[in-house]
Amino acid sequence: MTRPDNVYTLQLAVDNTDIDMQGRVSNIRYVAWMQDAAVAHSTDRGWTMKRYASLSQGWVVRQHTITYKRPAFSGDMVTVATWIAAYAPRRCLRRYAFWRQADKAFLAEAETQWVFIDMKNGKPVPIPQDILQCFAVVDADASTIFRIFTA
Repeated sequence: MTRPDNVYTLQLAVDNTDIDMQGRVSNIRYVAWMQDAAVAHSTDRGWTMKRYASLSQGWVVRQHTITYKRPAFSGDMVTVATWIAAYAPRRCLRRYAFWRQADKAFLAEAETQWVFIDMKNGKPVPIPQDILQCFAVVDADASTIFRIFTA
C-alpha cells in the first residue's frame, strides 16, 4: 500500500514539560497532541478555527481511546499521523499513530470520536458537505499507517 494522501503527519519535539513523574511523556500530553494534530490537519485543509467560528459550528470530543505501546522521553522527536477513519451524519472517527523518529518505535495508537455541533446551542448538527469533501476517509488502522510511513 502506498502512502494515503489523506493522512496528515506532524513532527513533535518532546520537551521536559511533557514528562511525568516516571520520566516519560505524560498520558495527558498524548491527548493534547491528538487535539493539536487534528487542528493542524483541519487548518492544512482550509478549515481554520476562524472558518468554523464563521459558521457558528465546530467539533467537540465525545470520546478518546489510547493504547500505549512504548514510552517516549525528553529529547525524542515524535511523529503523529492522523486521518479520518469513518463518518456518521453528525460525527467522525479520527485515528492517530505515534512513533519515535530515531528508531521507528511504535509508541501509541489512538482514536477520537468527534461530534459536529452548533456552537450557539451545543446540539449536534449534520456535517457540512464542504467538510466531508475536504477529509476523505482512509480505511486503515494505526498499525497499517505506522508500517506504511516507517517502511
